[in-house]
Amino acid sequence: MANKNLFQTVKGMFTPKADTINEAGGTAYKLSPKAALAQYAAMGCFSHTFYAEAGEQLETVLALAAELDAEFVAKTAVYAREKGFMKDMPALLVAVLSVKDKALFEKIFPLVIDNGKMLRNFVQIMRSGAVGRKSLGSLPKRLVREWFETRRAEQIFKQSIGQSPSFADVLKMVHPKPKDAEREALYGYFIGREIDADKLPEIVKSYERFKNGDALEVPNVPFQMLTALPISTKEWMEIARNAQWQMTRMNLNTFQRHGVFASEEMVELIAHRLRDREAIRRAKVFPYQLLVAYTAASKNAEIPRQITEALQDAMEIATENVPEISGKVYIFPDISGSMHSAVTGYRPGATSAVRCIDAAALFAAAILRKNPTAEVIPFESDVVKVSLNARDSIMTNANKLASLPAGGTNCSAPLRHLNRQKAAGDVLIYVSDNESWIDTPAHGRFGGSGTETMKQWNEFKSRNPAAKLVCIDIQPYALTQAKERPDILNIGGFSDTVFDVVSEFSKGTLNAEHWVGVIGKVEI
Repeated sequence: MANKNLFQTVKGMFTPKADTINEAGGTAYKLSPKAALAQYAAMGCFSHTFYAEAGEQLETVLALAAELDAEFVAKTAVYAREKGFMKDMPALLVAVLSVKDKALFEKIFPLVIDNGKMLRNFVQIMRSGAVGRKSLGSLPKRLVREWFETRRAEQIFKQSIGQSPSFADVLKMVHPKPKDAEREALYGYFIGREIDADKLPEIVKSYERFKNGDALEVPNVPFQMLTALPISTKEWMEIARNAQWQMTRMNLNTFQRHGVFASEEMVELIAHRLRDREAIRRAKVFPYQLLVAYTAASKNAEIPRQITEALQDAMEIATENVPEISGKVYIFPDISGSMHSAVTGYRPGATSAVRCIDAAALFAAAILRKNPTAEVIPFESDVVKVSLNARDSIMTNANKLASLPAGGTNCSAPLRHLNRQKAAGDVLIYVSDNESWIDTPAHGRFGGSGTETMKQWNEFKSRNPAAKLVCIDIQPYALTQAKERPDILNIGGFSDTVFDVVSEFSKGTLNAEHWVGVIGKVEI
């Protein structure tokens, strides 16, 4: 008789052997080079994360970009900027293309380098030598000059905020030729030359008059240009009245400190702006930014209730495209200790207040809002019980999830929980950093076995052959607990584009390459 220990009956699909060890010491699967670059591009910000240093991320991305074909690198850069709203990563990929493929570099430069912040990012990356050169070169210089030439003087002035490099530094590098007296005066103004002030754009003249105390009217310039100036409450109200949506969201506490909310008219105006559907769309707001604003405003008793309620309305609007998924849905938000790190990593002076756990909780709450029969099963070392009401606001449920106690990471726990119950299901969604380690036995780290998550998924599939698994990665490490195949999607990112991809996958309308295929469809 055959040895039953050696020849056990196989349940469900075969579990592929894990091929790497993750940063937490557990077994994992490597993503393909294209999937790995897509993951970094959608989430990477070159900052210290819970498990990886910024330098490690940079080295990994440069190696992937060198290995992959230039067209995919170009499409990834465009996708990361236009759909993921990233800044550092798409600028880096554009810089890589300046060396790798000049034709594609020239083609996507205006698509990715679309504002002053992106221009400064690109120039700084080029000057750093990260892509193999420390000077811009003739083609990059020409494209930077064209960036200035294709924008109105007022646009250039409003986008000139920031240093290292400043616009003065950039202008000195590329030497754009002024097309008229106004542009000549503006360039001279930036670099400190003697100019005819009467030739400056009107917005610059009004700013200088206000700065010098020669005018009382607050100029319509970015908030950052005014904060260092001595400003009265009346002037702060005027600033708030003219503020763009994102500036309003970021400065609610500042407005409160300066007396803006003492005026009922201003309270109504700002509340109306915050819940303005078109303004939210134009601002390309991350739902997590709204969560941070709401949390901060809720802690300040001096901020009117109308404002916090408007932020909740804005959240509902910002997540309207969360898909309704047919069938039984389960959501597994990771609430382990590593998820309490900043979602974009740690960077001195610029660390996001949004934590990975906030992002995971928000994903779960948003999906539950549109899929009220879904079950949310948080996990750390094991599953954690929580009671959520699908009719509650997204803010309320997200805060409840984010406040749960933390522990180690065991990604297989929710699947094991469902398998013990012999549960049925159609779409299962993880929101995690995928750094599972508790479910990896000591011998398993070197024994070539599959991940426990993959084993549990295959057991679930044996009962639910049409089920699909989605693994949303909150921080990029180019590894996963569930190996990509037709029934498994690995995806990452913070924007609402993620919801669109999940929806397509659940309906079976993605191609065989899943997320990589989405990027492959980008037109450049």
